[in-house]
Amino acid sequence: MLKRLQDIFSTTLSLSEQDTIAHKKANNKRFDSTIFIVCITCALCLVFINYLNSVDKFIGFLSSIGLNNLSKTLSELYNNSNNQGLFRLEYWASMLFVFYFILPLLVTVFILKEKPFNFGLSPKGALKDYKIYLSLIAVMLPLVVAVSYTKSFQNKYPFYDPQTGENLFPDFVIWECFYFLQFIGLEFFFRGFMLHGIKKQFGYYSVLVMMIPYCMIHFGKPMAETIGAIVAGIVLGTLSLKSRSIWLGVAVHYSVAITMDICALYQKGFFGK
Repeated sequence: MLKRLQDIFSTTLSLSEQDTIAHKKANNKRFDSTIFIVCITCALCLVFINYLNSVDKFIGFLSSIGLNNLSKTLSELYNNSNNQGLFRLEYWASMLFVFYFILPLLVTVFILKEKPFNFGLSPKGALKDYKIYLSLIAVMLPLVVAVSYTKSFQNKYPFYDPQTGENLFPDFVIWECFYFLQFIGLEFFFRGFMLHGIKKQFGYYSVLVMMIPYCMIHFGKPMAETIGAIVAGIVLGTLSLKSRSIWLGVAVHYSVAITMDICALYQKGFFGK
């Protein structure tokens, strides 16, 4: 596996250098509008995610810009919800999907005038190096199981924390569907829009540029997970750069995430512990 990863890194670096050289030959301008638009879009999306990451903050924001009726409607929906905890998480996942996926996709199509397939959404490369992805899962899952015995892990996961004896269907299943959507958004934002948006200028180093904010969004989580995000960002970024596809990255990310949730539930007495 390590030899194969080494080959992929070498090949990707070579391909990225070719893209960069070709781009510089075709465009000698100092100002690159694509880089500018991608970076500003990413910065704004991260700002919105940070400041609108809860229902209460969004309700307050709507009121502050004069949308009082919409703010009141959302507040009533939240207050009348049968499961406010699930409502908050659904809002959070939906907000991430909007700013990680919808907005960058609109910028890609209507401002950059690019095909989404060129920004990581191509299904053609999804099965390339699938053995590497399977190997990553095989390595990660035992680590997740081991970490699930720590208090910091159990205090953090799962995000939707059902009470002991509570039926996992439908609320937990609904949450996992929303959780999956936000992983699509997450992978597209970092390994699609950001990575492929700057690769012609930065080549392979676009992976390292992308890895920094990706690591930072894990602040507040257990330290081991945040450090792991550095490795995951580099490996998944390299594979996306080579295959031009995020989809197996989505599969790996969600496979690990749902395993984390299942392990956390097991530690809390579900599944007959």
